Amino acid sequence: MMLELLRALVEIPSLSGREDRLIEFITDRYDGFEIVEGYGIKDLIMNPDADLWVITHLDTVPIKRGFDFDGTYAYGTGVCDTKGSITAILSAIEILGEPKFGVALLSDEEEGGRGSKLFVERFEPARAIVMEPTSLRIANVHYGCLEVLAKFRGVSAHGATPEFGVNAIELALQAILRLKEMGLKFLVQKIVGGWDEYAVPERCEVRIDFTFPPDVDPDELEVRIGGILGEFEVLEKDGGFVSGDVAELLKSAVESAGMTPEFGHMPSWTDAINLRKAGWDVVVFGPGELHLCHTERERIALREIELARDVLIRLNELL
Repeated sequence: MMLELLRALVEIPSLSGREDRLIEFITDRYDGFEIVEGYGIKDLIMNPDADLWVITHLDTVPIKRGFDFDGTYAYGTGVCDTKGSITAILSAIEILGEPKFGVALLSDEEEGGRGSKLFVERFEPARAIVMEPTSLRIANVHYGCLEVLAKFRGVSAHGATPEFGVNAIELALQAILRLKEMGLKFLVQKIVGGWDEYAVPERCEVRIDFTFPPDVDPDELEVRIGGILGEFEVLEKDGGFVSGDVAELLKSAVESAGMTPEFGHMPSWTDAINLRKAGWDVVVFGPGELHLCHTERERIALREIELARDVLIRLNELL
């Protein structure tokens, strides 16, 4: 039953901003959800008066692989990020009927985070468990992020005489090497530069995403990288945080489900960032391996989904 639910969720495409078919599937099958609209997207809400929420997102990145199951792991785009978590939530609802916790299934996490922005505008700060792939570790430490678009300007010259020019791509590569020497954790996400014409490239743009623990000030980091990157545009900037009491409540639920609690950190931007900025006490937890998400190797163990469901059921008993 759980496998078939997961298969159905994954086989419904739900790219960011195009979640309507998945929303229709869930609302047709499960009573109690209401649709909240704003920012051009829709969120699904259940039990809006709750003081503890279980939250995840409906959308996925563009499809890289269809659904498959080998007896242990399910494969496919979105199977882990985060339709495995949706499966755990809906399976818990099937058993509980009316949960004591609130449920929010949000849109647009993978792009602009509009779903969580809409959510925090509609509901007062409370406690929340944001379900993202953590391999069932309690991610009570959430990293911050600084995403920038760096712009490098060189001097063009004929391709046979590069000594008379300044190669903007080489300037970008030199800056990237200097950032590595600083020991910073970052992803070079995209490089655009050069042309087919036989000439020294005079322009290059590099999109870079820095992630860092809560003790790093994003404003100070921006100043540090400014000395290396020169001209750049800040696309996203958020500090990290450490969860409060909600992490201990989740720990109790994990123990009650017969598991040994393990703590860890979430190194990626999630909807938890928007909740935290709005004053929520939030922790991240869920089935699946983060490093495989957004790739053609994305997978999730069915057993992890079952354990996540059991934790939610035990959480409900603790409320």
